Amino acid sequence: MSGPTPAPEPPRPPSTENHHVVKSAGLIGLATFASRILGFIRDMVLARLFGATAAADAFFVAYRIPNLLRELFAEGSMSSAFIPVFTEYHMLREKKDAWDLASAVFTTLLTIVTAITILGIVAAPGIVWLLAPGFHNQPDKLALTTVLTRIMFPYLLFISLAALAMGILNSLRAFAAPALSPVFFNIFIIGCALFLSPAFPVPIFGVAIGVVAGGAAQFATQLPGLAFRGMVFGWRFNPWHPGVKRIGALMIPSLLGLSVTQINITVSTILASFFAGGPTYLFYGMRLIQFPLGIFGVALATAILPTLSAQAARGALDELRGTLAFGLRMIMFIILPAMLGLILLRQPIVHLFFEHGSFTAADTAATATAVLCYAVGLWAFAGVRIIVAAFYSMQDTVTPAAVAAIAVLANLAFSILLMDHLEAAGLALATALASMINVGLLVAILTRRLGGVAWGSVGQSALRTLLATVPLIAVCLWVSGAEVWTHEGDWIGKTVMLTVGIGLSVTGYVGIHALLKSDELDTVWQIVRRKVGGWA
Repeated sequence: MSGPTPAPEPPRPPSTENHHVVKSAGLIGLATFASRILGFIRDMVLARLFGATAAADAFFVAYRIPNLLRELFAEGSMSSAFIPVFTEYHMLREKKDAWDLASAVFTTLLTIVTAITILGIVAAPGIVWLLAPGFHNQPDKLALTTVLTRIMFPYLLFISLAALAMGILNSLRAFAAPALSPVFFNIFIIGCALFLSPAFPVPIFGVAIGVVAGGAAQFATQLPGLAFRGMVFGWRFNPWHPGVKRIGALMIPSLLGLSVTQINITVSTILASFFAGGPTYLFYGMRLIQFPLGIFGVALATAILPTLSAQAARGALDELRGTLAFGLRMIMFIILPAMLGLILLRQPIVHLFFEHGSFTAADTAATATAVLCYAVGLWAFAGVRIIVAAFYSMQDTVTPAAVAAIAVLANLAFSILLMDHLEAAGLALATALASMINVGLLVAILTRRLGGVAWGSVGQSALRTLLATVPLIAVCLWVSGAEVWTHEGDWIGKTVMLTVGIGLSVTGYVGIHALLKSDELDTVWQIVRRKVGGWA
């Protein structure tokens, strides 16, 4: 180590730290909102061009393969293992030591993922054969899926490097560039679908190329933020670096722990290949679930992990317990109304966004049923990210992995049980039920580990939130039962009805919270007021 060890930064008061977490989550949420809007436009373009055809099924199965590896190896395990260790180096050691660690991780990651990418391209026929058993009797569909898998496998390389850049910037409390990078991913896919696909005899090839180009753009857009902070990746192949070894040790079990939802979705995709249109219905259903999950659930988990990691590094467990309870309260404040809104408005939303061109009314009905089955578990999808972040902040990736293994087995059992009766929707419900088991077990273990969490305040917050959803439920029932949805066309009227309904729902929900003097609403309002005051 070069020079004396700097003194740790003094801890901030809990109220200040909570405001910082919510402010950071809001910034991430706004950037993610822009990305999700473009994502919806992307999905509308794909639905219009390809519907729920064989080409669409082949694409979504092929995309799930590198996307699963991205969740397991890149954004999931790598980020959760890297941030606590890098935060410790950055807080307790010299800046040079932190940058040396980052360069060593970059070189090691680049070497490993390049090898995995080459291996995946070579082994694509066998991988597709295993992951799409429902395509075995359809040679053309199987062959198309294999080609698409080979085209898209390099996406794993670019998105892994993007995840490392995101981990560094988030550790430094720089959230804007990583959160905005998916915007460029969606722009490239939309552009390639509209302008490159027509040039190919098999148009879906253009979309696959857009996925790879979008992944490269996600990495490239974060490099200026790193350079601004004096971080330029160097070639330091040192897998024996103590920090790299610690990150590797944390990554191995977290390959399963943090990404249990993605593993369960992949299991669903495999089984959905037995149903015509099944992979497509599940994809679009999960896309709607990921809208509030990405904007709020993932944003809050991303913002809270550096704070939890810093508190764990100082051994400040009281602060950690408080931050964890605050995170759970904010998750319920946002996710519970979003869950109810998706359940009640699922048919109008799917109809309005996707039922155009090749996407039929039957596709809308099947996708809306998948949304319903996924949505009942939305609170668990979001909550588990906060709970797992607490384990990872204490550099414990083994416990979430062990619990995740149980959840994966539960998902498989539920899937086999439910798919005979509900087909693809049964697979979505199995994923939701498995996530509930996952979060329940983790909460019980974490409560014992920390000697308790402020469950009283969490319970009071949940009751306030449930009471505040009463006007939301009434408005959503009115919107979903409106006569306009029985009309052919009339897209302007339907858009106005859905927009007004969502606006009234949000107004009623916020109004009840204001009457109840909700702490969660007060926290958000103070941050908004300070931001507006700063602009003024």
